[in-house]
Formats: sequence, C-alpha cells, structure tokens
Amino acid sequence: MSTPGGSLACEGMYSKLIDDDGAYENSTREPDVRLRAHPVSPVRPGPWPRGPMPYRLAAACLAALCAVLLISIIAVTAHYRNAARGGGAAAQQQTQDAAVSSLSATVTKLQEEKKQLQREKDELLGRLEAPRAPRATAAPEVTAPPPRCPADWHLFNGSCYFVSRTTRDWPESQSFCQSQGGHLAIILTAGEQTFLWDLLPRGHWRAFWFGITDEHTEDQWRWVDGTPLVGGFWEAGEPNNHIDEDCGYIVKTQVLERVAVRSWYDAPCSMYWPFICEKEMAAAAGTAVPH
Repeated sequence: MSTPGGSLACEGMYSKLIDDDGAYENSTREPDVRLRAHPVSPVRPGPWPRGPMPYRLAAACLAALCAVLLISIIAVTAHYRNAARGGGAAAQQQTQDAAVSSLSATVTKLQEEKKQLQREKDELLGRLEAPRAPRATAAPEVTAPPPRCPADWHLFNGSCYFVSRTTRDWPESQSFCQSQGGHLAIILTAGEQTFLWDLLPRGHWRAFWFGITDEHTEDQWRWVDGTPLVGGFWEAGEPNNHIDEDCGYIVKTQVLERVAVRSWYDAPCSMYWPFICEKEMAAAAGTAVPH
C-alpha cells in the first residue's frame, strides 16, 4: 500500500524534472530574432543542476512501490494458502467423523448379535438339562464277511483255483475237482490263462490237466460244462492227436521263451499229471482239500 505523502513527493519530483528539462532545452535554442536588432550581450544558459538527487529520489520511490507490491502479493498468497489448508482440515475432519460413525454402528450391531447368541445358548442349555426319555438302541447291523477261497485255493475274478501236487489221469482229476464242489479249470480269457500260468512251477516238463477234451468227437474240443471251445492258447502245431490224444494240458518248462498264451497241448487222457481245479465263490467252502 502507498501513502498520500509519498505520492505527492514523487509527483513533485517528476514535475521538477520536466521543468528543468524544458528550461534546458529553451536555453540551448537560438536567440529570438528580435534580439538580433538590438545587440545585447550574449546570454549563456544557466548551469545544469548538479548532483544525482532527483534520480535517486525517483529510484527510491520506485523501490518503495515494488516493495509495497511484493508485500501485497505475499499477503494475498498467504491468505489463499491458509484458506486451502483450512478447507483440507475440514474435509479430513469430516472423513474422521464418518469413520467414527461407521465404527459405532458396527459395534452396536455386534453387541446385538452377541445378545442374540447368548439367548440361543441359554435355550440350548435349557433343552439339554431337560429330562430325556431313554432311546431304544438299535441292534448293530451284522455284515457278512466277504467270501474267501479255502486254504490252498487262489482267487481270481470271482472263482477259486487249486493246483494239485499229486498226479491223476484226466477222468480221476475231474472226479476229484467235482468232489470239492468244482471242476477242472475252464480257461476263457488271456488274463485267466496268465494268472494260472503264474501259479504253476517251472520244471523240465511240468504238465497240468485242465478241463478240455474231444473224446466224444475228434477235433471238436469242448469244456467240461459242455460248451464248445472258441480260440484257445495252443502251442504252435497243437493239437495234433499224435497218439489218440483227447485231453488238454498246460506245459511250463525251464525255457523262458515259452509263454502263457502258447502253452496248451493234447495228450492221451490216461496219462498221470497234476491238475487244476476251479469253483465259483458261491460254492467255495472254508475247508482245505488233500493234495
């Protein structure tokens, strides 16, 4: 801000400078022509005012104005900055108030839920303490144990298999298996054939009767239950009926190249070999059989 005295002083300074300049210019001009008709002694212009005082005063006034302007700008800036800070503080205060209100509502809700849970707990405790009539206990269910094969019999796919250690001819072997509730083994799949093959011991020529024959009609092989043979696991060149060979047997030797799915031969039914019995699980008994 500026004062009236300062402004008047500055205006007086500028007026004096203008007047001095005008006097100087007038003094340097040529004398009026009227003076030429009357010779007079020449008049020299007056001396220029000495000293830097007028310019110093102008500079001081300008500096004062700049200082006043700077102070005004600083004051306005501080005012707006304080106003902005005040607005931010108000917004922060509003946010804090809203958070406090939300927390208060949450606490109130939790207290109500706690009271509800306490009531439910009291009701449950009252029910537990009330006298209860004794319940009739149900008899435990008795589950039958899963069927198992007798001792020395081996389970595969719902059937039990027995590999004898004694030898009989083919008819006697079938009679023995029947006495145990079964029959000579009927082998229908490669899996069943491999399972039995793995049960048999190796030897120089280990042969075992199983339930196939063509004694009624040559080359028409049938199982002991009367069903015809389809396919089979014959060795190459078998069956050949070399010497009236009407019964089938499995051979397992020390030769490792011999495999389960090519191990059937035919032989006379009167030969004595070990044998393989089979019986279904429903007919399996829990007693061991003589070898």
